[in-house]
Order: sequence, then C-alpha cells, then structure tokens
Amino acid sequence: MEGGTLADWLDHSFGWMAWTWVTGIFFLAILGLLVVMTVWEFAMPTLQRKGFLPISTTRGDRFFIGLLSAAFIHLAWLGLLDAGLSWALAVSAAWMAVLLRYG
Repeated sequence: MEGGTLADWLDHSFGWMAWTWVTGIFFLAILGLLVVMTVWEFAMPTLQRKGFLPISTTRGDRFFIGLLSAAFIHLAWLGLLDAGLSWALAVSAAWMAVLLRYG
C-alpha cells in the first residue's frame, strides 16, 4: 500500500473478482457463523459423539460437513432443478439443522 489507500489496494488486489453485495453478505455470514462456533466451543467444549453419520464427530466436524453438503445441495439445485435458489437455501438450512442436532 505504498502511497495509496486501502480502497485502492483492495481494488487492485481483488478487482478481478465479481463481488456483489450478495456475495459479501454470504461471506460475512459464513465468517459470523465461524465466530459463533468458535465462541460456543470455548464456552462449552464438545465431545465426539456418534449420530446418524457413519463416523464419530464433534460439533465443528458436523458444521464443516454441513457447509460442504450445503454447497453441493446448491450446485445440484442449480444443475437439476428450475426452481429459485431460496428453496435451495431453505433445504440447506433444514439439512444443516438436522445434521448439527442428530448427525
């Protein structure tokens, strides 16, 4: 950042990316969830447990698996269905809730 502002540096470094306000909110939401999970882990440490998943997992493991599977749900939704992405978000949120509780 020699002689420029932070905005100039960000534009130079990330200007090639197609950032929109929706993309920014998405990544801020993921960051916020990671912060909440970290604080929750420090406040109430988790133990590994066996749910319906074929492996023993911690809360963080289930969260990571949930994020990955939510991405695949969205990709499958885009590729296979001609419905709005708000439905994919609802399905992903429901799957994440089930996975975190019973996985």
